Amino acid sequence: MLPRLVRHGERLTGDHGHGEDLAQEALVKTYRAWLRLHPDGDAEAYTKKVMTRAAWRTGRQRWRREIPTDVLPDGRADDPYEPRDLARLVRATLRALPAQQRAVLLLRFWAGLTEQEVSTVLGCRVGTVKSRAHRAFTALRRPLADALAPAAPAHTRPST
Repeated sequence: MLPRLVRHGERLTGDHGHGEDLAQEALVKTYRAWLRLHPDGDAEAYTKKVMTRAAWRTGRQRWRREIPTDVLPDGRADDPYEPRDLARLVRATLRALPAQQRAVLLLRFWAGLTEQEVSTVLGCRVGTVKSRAHRAFTALRRPLADALAPAAPAHTRPST
C-alpha cells in the first residue's frame, strides 16, 4: 500500500520526496482517525483523500522553504533526446502547475472522478473544479505543442 500512496503523493506534489512526506503525514492522520472510521472502511481510499486535501491546502499557502533553480549544482551529462522525451516533459509540465490545478487533474483524469466527485473531495464548488482544469489544460498545451512540433532541419541540400 505504501508504494501506491507515495506514487499518489508524487503525482499530487510533482516531487518524489514531497510525495513521501505527504504519504507519511496522511498515514499518521489516518491512524489517528481510524477509530472514528467504519471498521470495514477502506484505509487506503481514506488516506488518499487526506493526501489530496493536504496537497490542495498546501497549494494555497506560500512556499518559503525551498528556492527552485533551473541549474542543478551537480550537473549531469547532456542527453540529446531529452527535449523530445514526452514522459519527462509531461511530468515537468505537471510539476510546474499550481498544486490545486494538479490535484484537480489527478482526481478528474487519473482517478476518473466526475467533476461533482472532485468538488466533494476537495471541498470546493464544481465551477472551481472546471476553471482549475481549464487553466491547467491551457498551461499544458503550450509546452507540449512546442515539443511535439516537427523540428526544422539543421541544413538543407541545394537542389540540382
